[in-house]
Amino acid sequence: MSVEKLVAALDACAKRGVTADLWLRDDDAVEPTAKLDRLLCLSEDFSVPMTLAVIPVATSEKLSTYLDGAHLATVAVHGWSHTNYATKEEKKQELGRHRETAAVVTELQSGLRKLRDLHGGRFTPMLVPPWNRIDAGVVSGLPQIGYRALSVFGPEKATEPPSLNTHVDVMDWHGTRGGRDHDTLFAETATRITTTMEDGGTTGILTHHLVHDENVWRFLTMLLEVTTDHPACRWRSSANLIETPSP
Repeated sequence: MSVEKLVAALDACAKRGVTADLWLRDDDAVEPTAKLDRLLCLSEDFSVPMTLAVIPVATSEKLSTYLDGAHLATVAVHGWSHTNYATKEEKKQELGRHRETAAVVTELQSGLRKLRDLHGGRFTPMLVPPWNRIDAGVVSGLPQIGYRALSVFGPEKATEPPSLNTHVDVMDWHGTRGGRDHDTLFAETATRITTTMEDGGTTGILTHHLVHDENVWRFLTMLLEVTTDHPACRWRSSANLIETPSP
């Protein structure tokens, strides 16, 4: 199995005296559910911090009260309403050029304020665009309204605010819409760790608890078992990574 590739990549880090930093981002949280509870239990069982990308317009004190007992969870802003404004010919997007940039930025400012008020010290001023897409004009307005990081999917690009991305998506969105093949996921994680070994880059794992099947839960359990026991690997919170960005 490709879990051996992951172990080999971590062993290589150990030989070079470097540590592989991983972080976990889960999208689309709005309220307590059995699946969210299951994800948080995994987080607690393995002492792994996680960031919940919460949709501001759809959430309430119900979620913030529920998360009071989740000491390893932080909250980021997942757009405003997760509404698709793109045409049928385009890829889905909420934060694109389909509306006035000022209107989009105003919504994002409202989302930041609402989640900060609801979650207090658990809140991280990071924007996670729905569908991982955002127009450059919107990005440029983020620092002025209080955002300190941007998180999409794929290799980081030079942005302001800085990017803290995810790189391995557990879901097979264009096929079964369930969990992806474990060997493929372990191989992708190993490759990301290997290619960023020398420059101190992070490896972000992307999950969507609401649509997880048992295949996803098995992969996450195996991933956490392997990585939390390895001396050359550490799981970090997005809040900590934003405060101390990689060189």
